[in-house]
Amino acid sequence: MSYPTISFSGGSIDRADYIRTDPAKLEELKDWRARLVKLDGLDPVLTPQNELEWGSLADCPPGADLVFLGLRDGRACFAAVPEAGDAGALQMGSRARAAMGILGHDDLGIYGMARSLVDWHARHRFCAQCGAPTQLAKGGWQRDCGACKAQHFPRVDPVTIMLVEHGGNLLLGRQPRFPAGFYSALAGFVEPGETIEGAVAREVLEEAGVTVRDVSYVASQPWPFPSQLMVGCHAFANETELTVDRTELEDARWFSRAEVVDALTGAQGAAFTPPPPQAIAHQLLKWWLQR
Repeated sequence: MSYPTISFSGGSIDRADYIRTDPAKLEELKDWRARLVKLDGLDPVLTPQNELEWGSLADCPPGADLVFLGLRDGRACFAAVPEAGDAGALQMGSRARAAMGILGHDDLGIYGMARSLVDWHARHRFCAQCGAPTQLAKGGWQRDCGACKAQHFPRVDPVTIMLVEHGGNLLLGRQPRFPAGFYSALAGFVEPGETIEGAVAREVLEEAGVTVRDVSYVASQPWPFPSQLMVGCHAFANETELTVDRTELEDARWFSRAEVVDALTGAQGAAFTPPPPQAIAHQLLKWWLQR
């Protein structure tokens, strides 16, 4: 069985952790050879060839902090922290959404890493412990508070996203904000003190009123809007009767294998519109059909 190629994963940058803790080396790398990935706020800037546009450190906005992304072809790569971060968690701008459909796999991985990092810095300029200003440290992979000495690290928020199966059918749902006819896998944040398996079982029970068993991991995806790690899972339902939580979902229903095939192939009259290929939910559906 082939496993899916996941958007926003990978990237050809060597993160070079050993350099992050060497301030002298970091400064030495900020020379004419260093590259700056260009961002317009948090959106990617693209070349006419629909690739990420790179510049030199001379293109960095005055006074902006620089985040060290790593090394690529022996050259240091940086991103500049914008004045403002993402005001709408779990959302993405129209330009970022459009870029997802045209950027190559490598560029998407680089953009995702850069976006998550600079967004975190823009939204964490003050210490959560004492409220004093914080300063960028370790090349941008940490922020330090000079007042209380607290150390802060970039956020990664785990989210389970799961295909629930019963008798060869799949349970999919739709939120009110989804386009008409759009259905996807159920999903939810992992809560403190909870395992991935526990989060899958709790979310499915809360949203659809179904108990599950035999939870298994399939694949994961970094989702930089702003900082999720989507943990793709599969589970079997113990029953088919649904009790939909209308505060979470507009609808949920079971779909047959044939209906999933029609949806993914874009067949006329398909029962639902699937998530786009860049989303792990789409790749999970493809994986399920190959089982």
